[in-house]
Amino acid sequence: MVTYCPIFGPVAQHGQSAGLLIQWSRDRSPSGPLSIIHSRRFSVYLTFLIIYLSSTQDAYNMKDIELRLESLNIKPHEIIKGKIQVNYSGRYDGIVVNTQILNSNQLIVYRSYSNKAISQNLSRLFINRNDIPKNMVEFTASIEFEPKETHEVKFRVSIIQEHKEIESDVLFAKLVP
Repeated sequence: MVTYCPIFGPVAQHGQSAGLLIQWSRDRSPSGPLSIIHSRRFSVYLTFLIIYLSSTQDAYNMKDIELRLESLNIKPHEIIKGKIQVNYSGRYDGIVVNTQILNSNQLIVYRSYSNKAISQNLSRLFINRNDIPKNMVEFTASIEFEPKETHEVKFRVSIIQEHKEIESDVLFAKLVP
């Protein structure tokens, strides 16, 4: 796919390097191969190209897995609601959600995911790929102890394929007494 610039015409193919673009410009320079590098037009051209190509890359910079919480301030005995979006297009077995309350040996207990109640107390949640409709899953959890001080809570969600972690996302929240 050729990228078309309204000012300079066709400028690059997707994935083409800047070195090839400079060579393309040098070969067409009327006053010699290197004089275009010092020209104002080349500076404007290069600036425009960098801005244009970086703006078209937003779709390619999407995370393979993304974790979001309803609130980043957590209180004891309140329901913690979160969403996980999986954008990974490759093969995987499922996702795992781990949580750690920093400077504490206490645990967060997961209560449900995708509107399915969890009957036992789980501190690590594995969700099979078949249980992730439309690549989105919601979960609930809670903290069942009274903290004496403020703690940071680290949430980590990972894509798992054949017992290996492929991609992950980390999010920090604050547990307030």
